Amino acid sequence: MSVLVEDRRAERVRVEASLLPELRRFGAVDISACFNCGNCTAICPLSSDDGAFPRRVIRYAQLGSRDRLLASPELWTCYQCGECTRTCPRDADPAEFMAAARRYAVASYDRTGLARRLATSAAFAGVFIGLLVFLLAGFMYSAHRPVSGSELALFEFLPARLIHDLGLVVLGLFGLGAVGGLVEMVRRVFRDGRIRGTTGGSRFDGVGEAAWYAVGRESIGQTRYREECTEDRDGPVDPWYLRRWFVHAATIWGFLGLLAATILDYLLDLTGVKRTGTAVPLWYPVRLLGTLAGLALVYGTSVAIVRRIRRTDCVFAVSTVSDWSFVWLLWLAGVTGFVLELALYLPKAPAWGYSVFLIHVAVAMALVVLAPFGKFAHAIYRPVALFAYRLKGRAGSSG
Repeated sequence: MSVLVEDRRAERVRVEASLLPELRRFGAVDISACFNCGNCTAICPLSSDDGAFPRRVIRYAQLGSRDRLLASPELWTCYQCGECTRTCPRDADPAEFMAAARRYAVASYDRTGLARRLATSAAFAGVFIGLLVFLLAGFMYSAHRPVSGSELALFEFLPARLIHDLGLVVLGLFGLGAVGGLVEMVRRVFRDGRIRGTTGGSRFDGVGEAAWYAVGRESIGQTRYREECTEDRDGPVDPWYLRRWFVHAATIWGFLGLLAATILDYLLDLTGVKRTGTAVPLWYPVRLLGTLAGLALVYGTSVAIVRRIRRTDCVFAVSTVSDWSFVWLLWLAGVTGFVLELALYLPKAPAWGYSVFLIHVAVAMALVVLAPFGKFAHAIYRPVALFAYRLKGRAGSSG
């Protein structure tokens, strides 16, 4: 059922009674318990006069305003610190609602329907992800060649050309999913007339500052996450290596560091500097980058897994299939990478090293394919949303 209502700006807004039940499929609690007291906005360290989240986003859901919800950049500014949930007088769990709303947004931006199935069906997600890894591994294994010798010859076992070509296909699939989702997100978010890059004459004023804020300060530097959203202010302070921002940074930058090491290794091979798969000292720059990044990835994902298993606080009380599949795949990619590195430096090539290599490459490629459709999509959408949010704030302050 849908009806038309007038909002405070005298605009006609279509509301859908089906939105709340749909959001519950993505993990949201019964947000109808919220009576709009505003406590969540008051306690949130990131809220502002023009960014009254999560209250505003919750209100969109209660009214069934699907379009407003999906066009809200505030949806992505939340880092799920849990302050709002801890202090909610109605136990409405606004932090988990925001996480569920982001899953819903990822599914709504995706035109293929894959993100929706992965987020709402544990059985489908398990079968699909397992089948994807199996098919990638099976395809590569079908082209494997017999090897011999005392050292692991990984790119004789699996031809480097095969992995390169398959990697291009995987990147192509990633690009199609990411671009399609981004186009839909940008269409919705920037349709809001309040979002303008203006502080004066030109509509492009402030665009550079907004881009630096979104990419440099927040996506790379995680400034707000480090300074304001890392711990329960009323509880014990975790040591730095257990704070949420550090665990989050270790996970994300560990993955990106491994990706960078892989690309650099390929470029070195392409230019004839170093053949891919050749054993080099641990302090060799690309090897060192991969080792440090792998350590960070395994550390971050291990802490995240333990916290989700133990449900250490309200932020980890609810774990969806999207949460589990993402963190376990990342952990498996990191661990198999380390085991493989160990095998490379053993005095005699272990036969199991080739199996580990096959699994490692298949899992890494599956992660790239799935990136636009699951939790890792945050890395795609959040910078764009923060950019829009910053422009919106500048427009509001100049109006």
